[in-house]
Order: sequence, then structure tokens, then C-alpha cells
Amino acid sequence: MAETDSLSLHRDALIVDTHCDTLLGLMRGRPLGERRDEGHIDLPRLREGGVGVQFFACYIEPQFKPDRGLKRVLQQIDAFYQAVEANRDQIEVALTVADIERIRAAGKVAAVLAIEGGEAIDGDLAALRMLHRLGIRSFGLVWNQRNLLADGIGERHTHGGLTTLGVEAVREMNRLGMVVDVSHLNDEGFWDVIETSTSPIMASHSNSRAVCDHPRNLSDDQIRALAKNGGVMGMNFCPAFVRSEGPVTVDHLIDHIDHIVDLVGFDHVGLGSDFDGINDVPQGLEDVSRLPNLTRRLAERGYSEENIRKILGGNHLRVLKAVWRA
Repeated sequence: MAETDSLSLHRDALIVDTHCDTLLGLMRGRPLGERRDEGHIDLPRLREGGVGVQFFACYIEPQFKPDRGLKRVLQQIDAFYQAVEANRDQIEVALTVADIERIRAAGKVAAVLAIEGGEAIDGDLAALRMLHRLGIRSFGLVWNQRNLLADGIGERHTHGGLTTLGVEAVREMNRLGMVVDVSHLNDEGFWDVIETSTSPIMASHSNSRAVCDHPRNLSDDQIRALAKNGGVMGMNFCPAFVRSEGPVTVDHLIDHIDHIVDLVGFDHVGLGSDFDGINDVPQGLEDVSRLPNLTRRLAERGYSEENIRKILGGNHLRVLKAVWRA
């Protein structure tokens, strides 16, 4: 496929990125609507990168754990809505798949609110339900530490999976139509989610452990289970999760896609950049505006147009249709 053809495909495809930490920048006063040299994401660069759906994660910094997570998340949700309102000609909140389709047709970015860390519900499923009413559509049970729902990968030596409350939270997310995100869970927690969830799950920003042996990545057995569940995993651009040592390029990231495709087919891999949450980036993916480089290299490595569209966003959209149910 010629470079001009791959760029045309990129511009036409639905591109979904299921993880960024840009809300932390908003909390520090960085405007979403202005192109800046700092960070990886703003609205001008989202447009240049062709992103149609961007998940914005509410990440709870360590100083707000364990007992101030809910307040911190509410502050980030407030900053999110203020930024959307200030740029309503370019971005809208998506609560349903119909919203995504309408917003994309209007030439705007569809913004999805997510949470990274169960500290956000303060041990109460009522808070989970209220966060859903505020627009949360994807929920990561943990970051790296232990919380009231589960153990993160930083606690993997405990061999603790989901708590009783964690199991109840997964079931309530299934009922609400909220994506259960297993990125950052330890292995035991992952398997508990697989056993518990009746809806497809997501690993919003995790790669292949067989390609890069890092605990934040998924093993082949986990990837097979995620695929059997009907789920999808978003490729994380953090170099430490892409390659164990040496410079990291777009091609090293595609090595993970190659492995997952060989393992479970084309239907369970997408993008979860972790932009604005990582310090280093792969060469060729310096910020969101550089995403066309990924499409070009996928085409040059022989991926068909149909399968490139799946990887860029089609697979994630399928899961959202199944989970959100509206």
C-alpha cells in the first residue's frame, strides 16, 4: 500500500485510543484546546492524529490514596467537563455507541471518561453507580497497589485476586454496562475477572508478555482467555512495556500486534497509548499527531485494510457495542 493510500485509510478509519492521562495536565492548567509542546495530547494534535474516540482516565495520584480517591476523581471529572464545554465545537462526551457515531459524523472527537483505580469508589458500590451517572464508562479495578477491590501488579507476590467487594463491583459493572478494565491487575485478579465477568473485558493499555517480559503485559494464556471472553487489549506505547532493552520504534510495537494476531487472530487488539502518562515514547510515535506512522507501518508489513481498521478502532467499537448496550 502506497504511503498516500495508508494516510487516506488512516483519515477514514475510526481510531480509538483507550487510555491517556491527559486529565492530570488539565488539573495543572494545561488547556486542552491549544497545541502545546508539552505532553502528548491536545485537541489540535488529536485532529492531526485522526483520533475519533479518546478515553480520558481519572488517575488517582499516590498522595490521594487510600481515602481521598473519590474526591480526587470528582475534581478530575469536573476539569474534564469544563474542558469539553470550553471546546464544544471540537469535542463531545460519548455515553453510548450512538453518541460516538453522531460525534464522529460531526467531525468532532468523542471523549470517553474512564477511571484507573478502585480507590475511586471508597468501598461503596453506590459511588460506582453515581460515577456511571456522571459519565464513567470504563473502570480499571486497580493501579499497581492493593485496594479494597483487588491487588495490582505491584502486589503480585501476595497472590491475592479479587476481594468479595471486587467480585461484586465486576458484577455491578456488567449490570450497568461499564467496561471492566484489567490493565494493572495482578495475574490472580485477571483470572478472577475472567471467571466473574459476563461481558467482554478490556485491557486498556497492556502489551504481550511473551514479546516483552514485563508484569504489566499479558501472558499468552491471558491473551487467549481475553479473546475467548470476546475482549480486546490496547497496545501501550510505553517503551518499557514494548522492548526489554534498546531503542524502541513503531516496528517494535507492531511486533506485539503480530504476536497477538498469530495467537488469537485480528479481533482482539487495538490501541491504548498511555500518552501523557509516560515519560518516554517510541521513535515515530512522539505524540498523538504521529499515529499515521503506525498505520503506514502496518500496511507496509502486509496488514490488509480490513484488519488495519479493526486494530485502529473497530475491535474496541465491537466491545463497546457489546458492553454499553446502547
